[in-house]
Amino acid sequence: MTSTMASKADTIAQNGLHTSDTGSADVQIALLTERIRHLTEHMKVNKKDAHTRRGLLQLVGRRNRLLRYLKRKDLARYGALIEKLEIRGVRGGN
Repeated sequence: MTSTMASKADTIAQNGLHTSDTGSADVQIALLTERIRHLTEHMKVNKKDAHTRRGLLQLVGRRNRLLRYLKRKDLARYGALIEKLEIRGVRGGN
């Protein structure tokens, strides 16, 4: 198992609703957040990488749509996930 596969498995285990959960909004948001953080570090070094920038913006948009869905469906889970992943910072639920 490579380090990325192990990292992905850890993320799924930490954020899944049950043992075999891989598709819940919580897990998807956590995996997207991990990829976004990785690509953000890449963009700090490679400022002119337009292809990566576009992919990063698409991932952020996808994560935002999932977060809006989760906020609409279960506000308590949304708040807990935001806090756990440290996504929104000080503003809280915006």
